[in-house]
Amino acid sequence: MNIEQIIELVEKWIADPKSVSYEELKFARDAARAAAYAAACPLLNADVYAAAISAHAALNGDTDAAKLWVAEYHKNKFYKYWV
Repeated sequence: MNIEQIIELVEKWIADPKSVSYEELKFARDAARAAAYAAACPLLNADVYAAAISAHAALNGDTDAAKLWVAEYHKNKFYKYWV
């Protein structure tokens, strides 16, 4: 599961929490966590870090935090391509 797939899953969960299973969220969180740990520095890989935190928030049922970190992911993704 790549970072964009994790964000898409969290966005799906935000739109309809019942559309995503606990197991899917747990898998996404674990995949994002592994990617974040593999990164040398979360600040240099802000999109990976945002995906990890958004998946963790979704797993914990925290819609507001999930929305915040999905938005952060999209902001960083956009910024990365224009710098």
